[in-house]
Amino acid sequence: MTSLPAKILDSVLEAAIVPSFTSIGPAVRRRLFDWDPIGDATGRRVVITGANSGLGYAGALLLAHAGAQVTIVARSEERGLKAADEIARETGTVVSLEIGDLSSLASVSALGDRLLAKGDPIDVLIHNAGALHNERQESIDGYELTLATHVLGPFRLTSMLRPLLAQGNDPRIVTMASGGLYSQGISMSDLQTTKDYSGTKAYARAKRSQLLLNERWMSELESDGISVYTMHPGWAATPGVADSLPGFGKLMAPLLRTPEDGAETLAWLATEPSAELGNGGFWLDRARRPEHRLPSTKSADQKADALWEEVSRLANPHN
Repeated sequence: MTSLPAKILDSVLEAAIVPSFTSIGPAVRRRLFDWDPIGDATGRRVVITGANSGLGYAGALLLAHAGAQVTIVARSEERGLKAADEIARETGTVVSLEIGDLSSLASVSALGDRLLAKGDPIDVLIHNAGALHNERQESIDGYELTLATHVLGPFRLTSMLRPLLAQGNDPRIVTMASGGLYSQGISMSDLQTTKDYSGTKAYARAKRSQLLLNERWMSELESDGISVYTMHPGWAATPGVADSLPGFGKLMAPLLRTPEDGAETLAWLATEPSAELGNGGFWLDRARRPEHRLPSTKSADQKADALWEEVSRLANPHN
């Protein structure tokens, strides 16, 4: 049983934000709560997007070390093969590669079709692929690129892979979101951020969308026994941070988490029995965290149904 002083200190860390999100968070919490190693994942089939570098690579490596059969999804065959080979060499497990661009609905559909054709049950689907774009760009389908990559592609892939997840062993979906969502709600009138675009705003809105949609997926998939979790990694030293937020990366460099610390909860959520975890929630460092920090973002919750309908329409234009 967790002691009351430990819970209080954890709450203080969380409220202060900086110590919670930085390397201080996992360092303190690992001792406070005496974290066990990532559980044995032998035989668990894991599909993880965006796993050729950064948090996705770290998560795939942790899960392969735990014995999981990992399939990484990457846009680049060259970078994907390199990552798969590195993980296989270090862990002694077989790591497979699938090519897929989450910003392209055609690419997502092709990926889903290939996995469905193979017919292997999926125990864990991890949505990790993403990027922050400082200039507004559009996907090949004409959608704002952040929305396409973080929201529409994953929605389409989840819809397609539902039958394989339903056949899985204690199956679940885990989405790598961001603490950045605390700064934004949802704008249904400008879902594709055509006005006053900034990369951080579009990114935070997409991450808020992921959380809201996952709450709906939780109820949609309950009949299939599929659990759904959303998490954030804190502030980690990744190529994405270095490329998209160089000023922040340099300023916070001494305090940034390693990719392994950022992905630790990802691997933990993929392996802990769902009976112990419950279902749903927004997680950091092995604990549920608040979904809002600002009163201004709470109105997003009332837009969840409208968001679901619009994303479903955009992600499945031919249905």
